Amino acid sequence: MAGIDDHAPPPFFKRGPAPLALLTFYLAVSLALFVVDLRMKSLDLLRQTVALVVDPVQRAAQTPGSLVDHARVYLRGLQQMREDNTRLQQAQLQMAPNLQRLDHLAAENERLRRLLAVKEREKARGQVAQIMYTARDPFSRRIVIDKGQQAGIVAGQPAIDEVGVVGQVTRVFPFSAEITLITDKDQAVPVQIVRNGQRSVVFGLGDGHLELRYIPANADVQVGDLLVTSGLDGIFLPGFPVAKVSEVKRDSAFAFARITAVPLAGVENFAEVMILDPRQEQPPPPPEPPSRHNDTGATKKHGHKK
Repeated sequence: MAGIDDHAPPPFFKRGPAPLALLTFYLAVSLALFVVDLRMKSLDLLRQTVALVVDPVQRAAQTPGSLVDHARVYLRGLQQMREDNTRLQQAQLQMAPNLQRLDHLAAENERLRRLLAVKEREKARGQVAQIMYTARDPFSRRIVIDKGQQAGIVAGQPAIDEVGVVGQVTRVFPFSAEITLITDKDQAVPVQIVRNGQRSVVFGLGDGHLELRYIPANADVQVGDLLVTSGLDGIFLPGFPVAKVSEVKRDSAFAFARITAVPLAGVENFAEVMILDPRQEQPPPPPEPPSRHNDTGATKKHGHKK
């Protein structure tokens, strides 16, 4: 019995401490740790270790909620993007006609500026006309403009664009006029080669090309030569670009070379042209001197009278 009593727990642990005493003890330990940590920062390592261990647990616990939040934001953004896309497409459709018109007006403005620049550079006066439609005859190259007798248009006036010669007014109506393009078979324009001053006449072929005729086979004409109006017809001012030589064929069996040119002006794809005012009337040529045959006959007649 004595041995058994020696191994029995003390009465303190047997009954356990009083709750108030435990509370006081834990409060004292907590205050002591708090003061020590506040003064000596001795628990930072422990705090970092605990945070390092607890952080993955916290992240894992927050993952479902974060996924739900991200999914909600993504779906809301996707819906907003679809609505914005639909709104932008509708706005684009509504603005497309205006944008196209602005582009057309900008191009038209640029063309008019070029036309005015040509007018000033060539010292020519005229008025800009709008192309309404092409002539109904499929075998001719003619266009109809929106200005006629009411605007002072007369037959014979030359028509140009911002690049060069387009054609010539051939028929005039009260409110419209017809222009025969330089590519028409019945149209001819006196021209001059800029490089060497060679003069000739360019004729339309009816297929969008021109032919430079009456040039000797041995004449100095090369591909790429620029042809301008010579002004010898009394209609076109000299120096207006007409065409550029595209092909030269020489055959010893013919006296003239076969020379093809491409018009520089947009004879098939323009919207406005400038109708130049008629040129001032040139002074009449001087009278031809009497021939030697006539002088001899007059002298003999005079001598016979004597």
